Amino acid sequence: MNISSLAALTTTGVGGPAGIFIRADTEERITAALSAADAAGEDLLIVAGGSNLLIDDAGYAGTVLQIANRGVVIGKELSDGRIRVDIAAGHPWDDAVAQTLAAGLSGLEALSGIPGSAGATPVQNVGAYGSEVAHTFLEAKVYERATGRTTYFGNAGLGFGYRDSLLKRSTTNGSPQYVVLEVSFALQRSNISAPIRYQELAKSLDVEVGQGADASAVRTTVLGLRASKGMVLDAADRDTYSTGSFFTNPIVPAEVLGSLPEGTPNFPVDTPGKVKLSAAWLIDRAGFAKGYGLEGTDGEALAAGRASLSTKHTLAITNRGDATSADILAIARAVRAGVQTRFGIELHNEPLLIGCAL
Repeated sequence: MNISSLAALTTTGVGGPAGIFIRADTEERITAALSAADAAGEDLLIVAGGSNLLIDDAGYAGTVLQIANRGVVIGKELSDGRIRVDIAAGHPWDDAVAQTLAAGLSGLEALSGIPGSAGATPVQNVGAYGSEVAHTFLEAKVYERATGRTTYFGNAGLGFGYRDSLLKRSTTNGSPQYVVLEVSFALQRSNISAPIRYQELAKSLDVEVGQGADASAVRTTVLGLRASKGMVLDAADRDTYSTGSFFTNPIVPAEVLGSLPEGTPNFPVDTPGKVKLSAAWLIDRAGFAKGYGLEGTDGEALAAGRASLSTKHTLAITNRGDATSADILAIARAVRAGVQTRFGIELHNEPLLIGCAL
C-alpha cells in the first residue's frame, strides 16, 4: 500500500510519501512484514506514534512499517514485591501510564503526557521531570532482524544512558537492528509516587525533592506542566505540532562551567567530572525567544513564519500550519549556530532525522 504523505503519521505533521506502507496490528503481522521486507532487500523505516521523528519532504522510498499492536497486561508479583506490567509496543504510551495508575501501580506517573508509543520509550530512554524509563524498565521483547528470531533484553542489557540505549545505537536512519514488540516494567503496588527528583515538579506538588506524593496528583501536575509548555498533543494548538524537545540537554565536562556566565543552571549526572546543562536556558540566553521564526520576529525570514520555536517553550520547533522539513531545520540550524557562537557549546538533535540532516 502506498501512502501519499507520512505527515499524517507524525506529531510534527511533516513528511513526504512512503514507497510502501504497512500497518501491522499484531506481533505475527509485524514479524511477517519485517521478514518480507528484509528478504526483498527493502530499506525499512519503523514508525508507531510518530513523535521524536522528522521525515524529509521527499519522503521515504523504501518500506514504512507502522507498529500498531495494542494491549496492557498487569502481570504477577515479582520476587522483590514489584508488579510486572507488559505493554504492546504500539500501545499509546500515555494511555498505558493511565492504566497502570488506575490499577494502583506507581512508577510511571512522572512520564505522563509524553506522546508516542510504548515501544519507542526504551529506544531513547525517554525521560521527563527527573524520571526516565530506565528507572522501572524490566525487559524488552524484540525481533532481531539479522537472525529472524525473537529475543529479550533486560534493563542492563540495553545499556541505558541519557536519551540513549543499545536499541538507539543499533538504529541507522530509522531502520533498527532490533524491533521492539513488547516492553515490560516493574512497578510498585502503591498510590504513592516514586521519589520526586525535579525541583519544578516538587514545588508544584508542595513537597521536597526526594519525597513521594500521591501518584495521581503527580500525573495531573505533570500533564498541567507539559500542557503549559505545549508538550501535550492538542489538535487546536499549533505549539503542540512538534517532535517534542528538538535538542537534548548538553552533558559537558564540569570545567566548562568556568567559561559560562555565573549562575548557569547545571545538574549532576552519573558520569564523574561531567554536568548537564539546560538546552532551553542556553537557547534563551543566546537570544532566541519563544516564538522565534513567527511573523514579526528576527527569524521570520528563515521559514516565512511557517515554522518557529514554540510560543510556550524554546526547546520545541513547531509547524505553524504548512511547514516543510526544510523549514523546521532552518530554525534548528539558526538556534544551534547561535548557541555555538554565544557559548561554544554544540547542541544535538533529539529526534531521528529521516532523509535529512541538521
